[in-house]
Amino acid sequence: MTGDLVKAALHDELRWTRASLLGTLDGLTEYDARRPLTETGTNLLGLVKHLALTEARYLGEVLGRPFAEPLPRWDDSAANRAHLWAAEHETRDEVLARYAQACAHADATIDALPVDAPGHVPWWPSPEVRLVHVLVHVLVETARHTGH
Repeated sequence: MTGDLVKAALHDELRWTRASLLGTLDGLTEYDARRPLTETGTNLLGLVKHLALTEARYLGEVLGRPFAEPLPRWDDSAANRAHLWAAEHETRDEVLARYAQACAHADATIDALPVDAPGHVPWWPSPEVRLVHVLVHVLVETARHTGH
């Protein structure tokens, strides 16, 4: 299997998993979308917010293609925990729009770069990576949270 086929297959799976994630919100009341489900306050809408940051960071910043909007520093633990729930002032439409924007940016990165394009993830034990590693990570992360 060539690199282009691998990249296309992973990208297709990511698109399908994103759609599944968004489907978890279909028909939910505002209360149910925002109801804290863990001790950290994580809620379903917060998982979408978290995955917007994941897409923007990994399939943007890590690969030298910064996202248009500022992201919290990767080593700012308080800011990075805060994206696990939708705050009172954040509307569902705003969270979903940011996710769509992050996904569009990620898709452009995937389309623009070869599967072996280099990246740097300073918080990983082996920080020098390739697009394929990052794509697998984002797919797994999205699938994991969709299952929540």
